[in-house]
Amino acid sequence: MAGTAGPKRQDTRKYFENLDGAGKCIAVLTSGGDAQGMNAAVRAVVRMGIYVGAKVYFIHEGYQGMVDGGDNIIEATWESVSSMLQVGGTVIGSARCKEFRTHEGRLKAALNLVKHSITNLCVIGGDGSLTGANLFREEWSGLLNELVEQGLVSEEEVRSNSELHIVGMVGSIDNDFCGTDMTIADWVFIPEMPPEDDWEDVMCQKLSENRAERKRLNIIIVAEGAIDCHNKPITCDYIKDLVVRRLGFDTRVTILGHVQRGGTPSAFDRILASRMGVEAVLALLEASDSDNTPACVVSLVGNQAVRLPLMECVQMTQEVQKAMDEKKFEDAVRLRGRYFTQVSVYVDKLVIYVTTDFHPQSSFNVAVLNVGAPAAGMNGAVRSAVRVGITEGHKMFAVNDGFEGFYKGQIKEIKWGDVGGWTGQGGSLLGTKRTLPGAHLDKIAEQMRIYNINALLVIGGFEAYVGLLELSTARDKYNEFCVPMVMVPATVSNNIPGSDLSIGSDTALNAITDTCDRIKQSASGTKRRVFIIETMGGYCGYLATVGGLAAGADTVYIYEEPFDIRDLQANVEHLTQKMKTSIQRGLVLRNENCNENFNTDFIYQLYSEEGQGVFDCRKNILGHMQQGGAPSPFDRNFGTKVAAKAIQWVTKTLKESFKGGRVFTNSPDTACLLGMRRRAMVFQPVSQLRDETDFVHRIPKEQWWLKLRPLMKILAKYKTSYDVSDSGQLEHVTQIRPRETKTSADI
Repeated sequence: MAGTAGPKRQDTRKYFENLDGAGKCIAVLTSGGDAQGMNAAVRAVVRMGIYVGAKVYFIHEGYQGMVDGGDNIIEATWESVSSMLQVGGTVIGSARCKEFRTHEGRLKAALNLVKHSITNLCVIGGDGSLTGANLFREEWSGLLNELVEQGLVSEEEVRSNSELHIVGMVGSIDNDFCGTDMTIADWVFIPEMPPEDDWEDVMCQKLSENRAERKRLNIIIVAEGAIDCHNKPITCDYIKDLVVRRLGFDTRVTILGHVQRGGTPSAFDRILASRMGVEAVLALLEASDSDNTPACVVSLVGNQAVRLPLMECVQMTQEVQKAMDEKKFEDAVRLRGRYFTQVSVYVDKLVIYVTTDFHPQSSFNVAVLNVGAPAAGMNGAVRSAVRVGITEGHKMFAVNDGFEGFYKGQIKEIKWGDVGGWTGQGGSLLGTKRTLPGAHLDKIAEQMRIYNINALLVIGGFEAYVGLLELSTARDKYNEFCVPMVMVPATVSNNIPGSDLSIGSDTALNAITDTCDRIKQSASGTKRRVFIIETMGGYCGYLATVGGLAAGADTVYIYEEPFDIRDLQANVEHLTQKMKTSIQRGLVLRNENCNENFNTDFIYQLYSEEGQGVFDCRKNILGHMQQGGAPSPFDRNFGTKVAAKAIQWVTKTLKESFKGGRVFTNSPDTACLLGMRRRAMVFQPVSQLRDETDFVHRIPKEQWWLKLRPLMKILAKYKTSYDVSDSGQLEHVTQIRPRETKTSADI
C-alpha cells in the first residue's frame, strides 16, 4: 500500500450490512422529462436494494404507472438492470400524469402500492415530480383510511403499511432545483440575469468591433425563458432580426430542443446517479416509522453527498420564480445556489470589461504556465486566468513549454484576444513539459527579474506540484521567488494531494467510458465475452476505479488495493458464475501499474484459460487516447471557475504583500495549491501538503475515491463491507454551505 501507517484510531465507522432491508419493499420510478443518467440511478437503487435484502419494484411510466397499476408495477431482478448504464433517457418510462394531481388518482396509486406492500418510494424527477411525491406522503394516512372505509384494503394491511417513506433524486436537464449543485459564448441570456436597458446597443457595438478585429464567428446562447429587466421575453428570432437589421450580419438560429435530452450519459452523470441511487436506498433504510422522518432529496454539494428536506428545496425553488416575478434578480441568482452566484460574479466582471471603457490598471505582472502532461481543460483554465487577470488590471504573461520555457526566456505578454476560442481545444496551446525547475533556479530567477514577474499561476500535474515546492523552498536564496504563487491541478491521473478533482480527469473518464461502451457493443450478437482493458494513471487507480464504476466493470485492479493470485482466481470464478446466467458481457479494468507481475497479458491469459466453455476474452490497452480530445463540459467549467478563483486570490495576495514599492512575501500560505476538498475550494500551502504525499509513487497518501470501490463491487454483485459513516446527513437548505474564510472558498 502507498504511504505510511498512522497511529491506531478507534473505529467509529458504520457499515451498510448493519442496515437490514429484509421484509422491506422499495419502488423506483422516473417522472417528468427524460434526463441522461436516470438509468444509472435506477440500476444503483435496484442493485443496492437487492444487496441489502429488500424487494425492489419498477414502476413503469412514472406516476401514470403507479395510478394504473397492473403490469406497470413489477419486481426487479439483478439481471434486469444489466446494460442500462450507457442508455440515455429512462428505460422504465416516464410520463406526466394529470390523474395523479387529483385526489382520486392518488387514492388509486396508494391502493396499488399497498397491494405490493411498497412503503419506500424513490422518485427520480424534477420540481413537479418531487412536489407531488411529498403531497402523496402527507396524504398517505388519510388515503389508507379511505381505502379501509371502501373495503379495498384490510386493517392489517393498513397497520403493516402505515408509513410511506420517500426519497427524491433530482433528474432534470434544467438543473433548476435548489439545494443541489449539479443534476447535469460571446453572449448568454438567461432568466436569472436579465441584461440592462441598453443591451441591444451594447451587444451590436461589440459584435461590430469583433468583426472589425477579424473575428468571423459569434455565438449567442438564449435560454428558452430569457427575459430583459422589465420581464419582457428575449427570443432567438428577436436577436436574429436585431443583428440583421442593424449590422447586416449573416445570422442563423439553431433551436436545440429535445436533442439536449438524448444521447449517452457522460461518465459524470453515471457516477453521480450511482452515488445518489445508493444514498437514496441508505436514506430509506435509515428512515424510521416512529420518528416521522421527513421526505428528503439526496444531492451532491461539491464532492459531498447530502440529504435535504424535500419541501425546503421545493419552497426555495418556488422562491426563485417569485423573486423573478418581482424583478428581484439578484435574489433569484442567490436562491439558485452557489454555482449561479459564482458564475454571475465571473460573468459580471467580464461583461463590465467588454462593455465599458473602464479598465482597471495595476502595476503587477502575472505569469501563467502549464507544467506536466497535457490535460483537456488546460486551455480553458489559461483563458479564464488571462481574462480575469486583465479585468483585475494586471499585465498577463504566458510562459511556453513549462519551466523549461521559463528558464529559456520563452515569455511574452498575452492579451484578451489571444485566448479567444481556447476553451474548447484539447491539449496545451501554451506547450507543456515535465521539466522541473530545481536545476535551473538561477535562470528562472533571472527571467523573473527581466520581466518583473510579481506572481505565478502554475496549471498542471504532479510535476507542477513538485516544481512549486522547489520554488517555495528556494525563497531563502532567491528573492524573486518571494511572490504569490498558486497551482491549479490539471492532470488526467487525478493524483495531486490536496484536491479531490483535477482538470482533465473528467474528459479522460469520458474517453474510458465511451471506449468501454463501444468495445462491449462491438461484441453484440456474439457469444458471452469478457473484455480486459488497461487504463492510464501511473500508480494512481482513480481512472480505473471511477471509470469502472461508470462503465459497469465487474472487477478493477489497482495499485492501492494489493491483490494476489487467490484474489484473481476468486474474481474469475465470480465472473464465471455471473456469465452462466443471462449476463452476456464482462468487463475487467486494470490500472497500468497495479502490479508488475500480474500484467495485462497475464490477466488476459488467466481469464481466457479459466473461462473456457463459458466465455472468451479480448484485451485492449487504451493508451494516450485518454489524454486527448476536446475537454468535456465539466472540465471546461471546472477549469474556468478554478482559474478565475486562483487569479482573484493572486490579486488579493499581491495587494497584501506590496510594501515599500515592491512585492515581497515568503510566508508558506503564499505558495499554495487550490484544490477541491469535499464541499469547498481550499488554498493550501504546498509545504503542508508534503507530508500528505507519497513521492515515490506520485500519489496522495489518502485518496477519497477509494471509498467508492466497495460501491463498485456491490453493484458488480460482490459481498463486501461498505462504510456509510461518510454518507449524507439531513441538513437544511440554508445551512448546506460553509462560509468563506481566508483559506476556504466555496467552489
